[in-house]
Amino acid sequence: MRVKICDIEFSSPLLTASGTYGYGHEVKGLAEVNEWGGIITKSVTLNPREGNPPPRICETSSGMLNSIGLANLGVDKYCKDIIPFLNNLNTNVLINIAGSKLEDYLQTLEILESTDGKHIGYEINISCPNVKKGGMEFGVSPEMTKELTSEMRSRTKKLLIMKLGPNVTRIEEIAQAAEFAGADALSAINTLVGMAIDIKTRTSKIHTNFGGLSGPAIKPVAIANVHKIYKAVEIPIIGIGGISCLNDVLEFVLAGASLVQIGTMNYQNPNIGPVLKQELQNYLKENGINDIKDLIGGVKYHSN
Repeated sequence: MRVKICDIEFSSPLLTASGTYGYGHEVKGLAEVNEWGGIITKSVTLNPREGNPPPRICETSSGMLNSIGLANLGVDKYCKDIIPFLNNLNTNVLINIAGSKLEDYLQTLEILESTDGKHIGYEINISCPNVKKGGMEFGVSPEMTKELTSEMRSRTKKLLIMKLGPNVTRIEEIAQAAEFAGADALSAINTLVGMAIDIKTRTSKIHTNFGGLSGPAIKPVAIANVHKIYKAVEIPIIGIGGISCLNDVLEFVLAGASLVQIGTMNYQNPNIGPVLKQELQNYLKENGINDIKDLIGGVKYHSN
């Protein structure tokens, strides 16, 4: 059940989604981190961020809204306090990087590259607003995606994974831009823009009014976008969005994902990754499937 991206091997195709497992140590005593194929840490930025004021999380039908605002320690403290812990994990570690302008991403990456970290690579959150472009998200423009990917690629030999958002006209064009500029893989999708209103107070349930919708509610959208990307690029895809059971994992794989990330469901069961790993192993054995790669992109279309 091992899966590879470039020359990096993952013990299983199940990864934690950024932001839903903290830095890994938050679940100590609750879950076995090393049983995952890998963990993707919560986003790190150049400078510390307190994030948005509360309320910044609320539950919705079949999902949740969040507007955390990339609250994090900042890269210097991250390197001092978090990297040593991550180095002792017995699973693959990917660091998620976010920024508000190109220079922020690049400086953050350069600082991380200068450490003795054992992380295998980076996932780049390109759903962040670019303050130099009037707040337009990096990931809505093929040109900005290509520039950011290219600049990051020139600064690291580690795995480079670009995380794509669904709030775009044609996600295939963003995916192709990232592939052309040197990305090793793509992860999709980030959250959808959502809103929830308290009918008693008539105010938004989120302080920033809008938040990122995640959870089972977005799964069909995520699967559709993964399949669109699969048909447009040659590099591996990591599927994200609403996975809560084995069937969900298999749907993403059949749509074209080589690996998947589990996010919102970690709040309900921090051990969902190891549980699904065993269920997936059983499924493959029971169905005579020697390699999960045989299922990737295997969805069948209805004939006319």
